[in-house]
Amino acid sequence: MRAVIAEDAVLLRAGIARLLTDAGIEVVAQVGDGPGLVAAVEEFRSDVSIVDVRMPPGFRDEGLRAAITARQRVPDSPVLVLSQYVEERYAGELLASGAKGIGYLLKDRVADVSEFVAAVRQVAGGGTVLDPEVVTQLLVRRRKSSLLDSLTPREQEVLALMAEGRSNSAIAEGLSVSSGAVEKHVSSIFLKLGLPPTDTDHRRVLAVLAFLQVDSH
Repeated sequence: MRAVIAEDAVLLRAGIARLLTDAGIEVVAQVGDGPGLVAAVEEFRSDVSIVDVRMPPGFRDEGLRAAITARQRVPDSPVLVLSQYVEERYAGELLASGAKGIGYLLKDRVADVSEFVAAVRQVAGGGTVLDPEVVTQLLVRRRKSSLLDSLTPREQEVLALMAEGRSNSAIAEGLSVSSGAVEKHVSSIFLKLGLPPTDTDHRRVLAVLAFLQVDSH
């Protein structure tokens, strides 16, 4: 597995590179800005990119915008965002760009090296890894959206737990309801979000991504 690291803080960048190398992941490029990320992804076609949100020159959302550009130029290029911040607009755009190979973790909440490496591998393999706090913040900021209004309060709770990767039985236990009730809520969520059954798409992931999608206009 090959990785690109886009992080402007030199010591942190080196630390991440060392962790990945020790885990048997080859770091093919380390860059400190958005254009460098895009160039590295195009050149190396890496299995995953670990990207900070705020990078030079403005330290606002350059990393996320570069990640979106990289996925446009190299379709479905896996991206794991590792940041201190939840940047609403471009985070939603990145998540909505596809259900495969996307992750968003908060630096301060990564407490275990093995879990971080597992998240890197999961995203590289086409999976989705979302910190529950990221989901919570985006849900709160989108609370007035018509899409959210179409869901009942209980369905919103179920969807938030789905975003944490919980199974129906785990959701039922957390909400103190039956598994059958959760199955009905999940089916209703899929229906309201326009997600019919399919043999290839992961509807649980697509439901979260559709819900978090931010209007870029």
